[in-house]
Amino acid sequence: MSEDVTAGPRIGVPPENRRQMFVKLCWMLLWMIYLAYPVGDLLSGVHTAAGTVFGWVMLAGFLGCYIYLVMRRQVAGTAAEWAVWQAWVLLAMLVISIITTLGLNNNWLALFSYTAIASGAILPPRYAFFGVAGTAGIQFVLGLTSHMPGDALYGISISAFLGGMAMIGLQRLVRTMAELREARQAVAALAASDERLRLARDLHDLLGHSLSLITLKTELTSRFMDQERYPEARAQVADIEKVSRQALVDVREAIGGYRRPKLAVELAAARTALTAADIAIDAPLSLADARPGLDAEAEGALGWALREAVTNVVRHSSASQCRIRLIEDHAPTTGSAARSGRVLTLEVLDNGSPGKHSTSGNGLTGLTERLALADGTLEAGPVKGGNGFSLRASVPLRDPITVASEAVAGTVQE
Repeated sequence: MSEDVTAGPRIGVPPENRRQMFVKLCWMLLWMIYLAYPVGDLLSGVHTAAGTVFGWVMLAGFLGCYIYLVMRRQVAGTAAEWAVWQAWVLLAMLVISIITTLGLNNNWLALFSYTAIASGAILPPRYAFFGVAGTAGIQFVLGLTSHMPGDALYGISISAFLGGMAMIGLQRLVRTMAELREARQAVAALAASDERLRLARDLHDLLGHSLSLITLKTELTSRFMDQERYPEARAQVADIEKVSRQALVDVREAIGGYRRPKLAVELAAARTALTAADIAIDAPLSLADARPGLDAEAEGALGWALREAVTNVVRHSSASQCRIRLIEDHAPTTGSAARSGRVLTLEVLDNGSPGKHSTSGNGLTGLTERLALADGTLEAGPVKGGNGFSLRASVPLRDPITVASEAVAGTVQE
C-alpha cells in the first residue's frame, strides 16, 4: 500500500521530500528563540572588539555542533546510531557554554538550554537523564556565581531541564513507534505466511485424492487397452474426465474463496493503511460485526469497495480524516424471493481534495462490475458543497434463514 508522500512528516521517520524536511526544520527553529540573549549581548557593544569576535566565533561553533547533531537525528530518524564522537561534540557544546558564560556574561547561559536538548535527543536512554540534569545543574551553579537574579535563573534552569526531559520523552516515543511499525510488519508477514500454508494444505487435501484416483484409473485403462478390452477402457477414460473436471471445480472454488475479501479483514486493513498515512479514521468497532442476510458474494463486493476506497484516499487525496459507515436501509423487494427488501450500504467519506480519484478510473469501473454481479450499485464522486470525496456501495441483503441454510449445506458438502 503506497503512502501519500505529500502528507506531513511522521515522528521518528526520515523526511521523504523537501516539504517534510522544511517542516522538521521549522520545528527545530522554534528553539532558536533563546539565541536572542547571546546575539543581543554581542550587538549591544559592551564588549571589546576581541571579545565580540570571540563571542561570534564561539556562537558559530556552538550552533554548528547543535545543528549537525539535531539535523543528523532528524534526517536519519530512528536509524541514527549512537557513536562516541557524538559525546565529544556534546562535550564541546558544554565547554563553549561554560567558557562564554565565564568570559562574557550571564546572557550566554541560554546556550545550556541547547546543550540540554541535544543531550536528551542524542545520548542513549540510560545516560540521557544524567546528561540533562548535569547540564541544567552546571547552568544553575554558573548563574549563582555570576549573581544572576533568582527569578531569571530559576526560569532559565527549569526551562533547560524541562526541554531536555521533553526531548527524552520524544525519543522514547520515537523508539516505541518504530517498534510498533516493525511489529505491524511482522504481523502482516506472519498472516501472509499462515494464509499460504492454509492454501497449500487445502490444495493438498483437494488434489491428493483426485490425482491419486486419476493415476489408478490411468493404469487400469492402460491394462484394458493391452487386453483389448476397449469398452472398459472407455468407461475408465470417462471416469478420469469426470474426476479431473471435479478437481478443477474444487480448485477454482478454493482459490475463489481465498481471493474473496472479508469485510472484517478489510476494515482492519483500512485502519492500518489510514493510520500509516497519518489520516484519522472514524469507524466504529461495530462495523466488523456479522450482518444477518449478508452472503459471501455480497460481503466480498463490499470488501472490494472498501479496499478501493481506502486506496484512493491514501494515494490520490490530501485528506486528513476518513469516515467509514455501514448503513442498513429498506428498499422495494425485487428479483428472487430470497431477497429481504433490505439494503446494506458502505459509505466512505474523506475531507480532502478529490484529486485524481474524482474521475472514473479502472478501479471504480471494475468495482462497479463486481457490485453488479452481486446485484449491487455504486455511487462515487466529490462531495457536493464542500471538499472531499464520497463512495457509496450498496448490496441487497438476503433472507437470513436462507443464507444460514446455504452455509450449513456448504459445510456438510465439504
